[in-house]
Amino acid sequence: MAIPVARPATAGKSQTDAAASHEALLGLFPPGTALGEDGELVIGGCAVTDLAARFGTPALVVDEAALRSRARCYADGLAARWANSRVAFASKAFPCTAVYRLLAEEGLSIDVAGGGELTLALAGGVDPASLVVHGNAKTEDELRMAVEAGAGLIVIDNFDDIDRLERLVTDEQPVLVRVTPGIRPDTHAAVSTGQEGSKFGLTLPQARAAIARLRASSRLRLDGVHVHIGSQILDTEPFARAVEAVAGLGTFAVYDLGGGLGTRYTYEDRPPTIGEYVDTLVAAAHRTLPADAQLIIEPGRSMVAQAGVTLYRVVTVKRGKPTFVAVDGGMGDNLEVALYGQRFEATVATRVGGGEPYHLVGRHCESGDVLSAGVPLRDPRPGDLIAVPVTGAYCFSLSNNYNGALRPPVVFCRDGEARAVVRRETYGDLQRRDRP
Repeated sequence: MAIPVARPATAGKSQTDAAASHEALLGLFPPGTALGEDGELVIGGCAVTDLAARFGTPALVVDEAALRSRARCYADGLAARWANSRVAFASKAFPCTAVYRLLAEEGLSIDVAGGGELTLALAGGVDPASLVVHGNAKTEDELRMAVEAGAGLIVIDNFDDIDRLERLVTDEQPVLVRVTPGIRPDTHAAVSTGQEGSKFGLTLPQARAAIARLRASSRLRLDGVHVHIGSQILDTEPFARAVEAVAGLGTFAVYDLGGGLGTRYTYEDRPPTIGEYVDTLVAAAHRTLPADAQLIIEPGRSMVAQAGVTLYRVVTVKRGKPTFVAVDGGMGDNLEVALYGQRFEATVATRVGGGEPYHLVGRHCESGDVLSAGVPLRDPRPGDLIAVPVTGAYCFSLSNNYNGALRPPVVFCRDGEARAVVRRETYGDLQRRDRP
């Protein structure tokens, strides 16, 4: 039986330090995560020891109900503020067939970048007409795939996109022009996309030229403009400036305002709520955009991050300064630390919260293979389960076979039932593409 743990904004004075520690930590896990009577984590109604016994470790566990709730919060929140609107999941954050299927069931559109994401989305039952196709270097084959599939919108990122689509389209293809507005939000340089010098989109003068050309086209129907300024943005003000920038390009039927809302990875992170984010966008739209235009937003990281938890098994504890706790995964299944310096919290899954600081590291032959430096763990020992929250975004996308590691399974949990929606790789999979 799971024992829910309340999570108010601040702990009351009557609470013990242990309870406060539990509360703060569980606030990073999927909503509804609880502690069992024996003190172990229960995610989606499933005890983590049972999940590890059944599916092994490392494993990416997704709380299905939490993900569905997040999708509804986005869709309902935007629709309540701007009726002619839709939410398109930026699927690069978690390009998994089961995720595509789930979010399509919740009525979301899907943003894909490249032929692989397009193929997986279609396999997940996504309506092609709901697709928004992105990419700064879309090949002719990928554009042909999108056109033949009946993709609802293709985003023009360069003038070569226009040339290729003019050759490929035989009827009419709706398109958007991606605009680089010259806005640099406060985020990591690797995920900032709206500043001058970005490889994405067209500058304002270039966008005007593309708009003029598309309006003269007999095959490409210009529906509107698109803007996206980056990822893991924890302040709403840059989003408002981006809306104002594209408003100056003219009147269109569609304004795709991209995504980029940050998520809470650590105790210190304070991202805007979905409501605050959408309020900012809609207020800017009311000031500057046509009242009858369609608004599209493209959340990715903030849609899926908190729904995911990665489970590891401790392999060894190497005492010293610092003391290393090494697990059976690492940068093969979570590259965000090495790429972006992203901080993750963690806990021993059966002794939740508290403890002394340790360096939680992976098994790969790389000094940069650090999952979390100085993270509090309570008496970690070989064989213990470690749970790392907020791994639903980009960990699956960026998983790899460094040192011949096997990419982990994806396990959906809901109401105490668990099922693998992506199986663990095998050593046979590593050899499958070899030729004699």
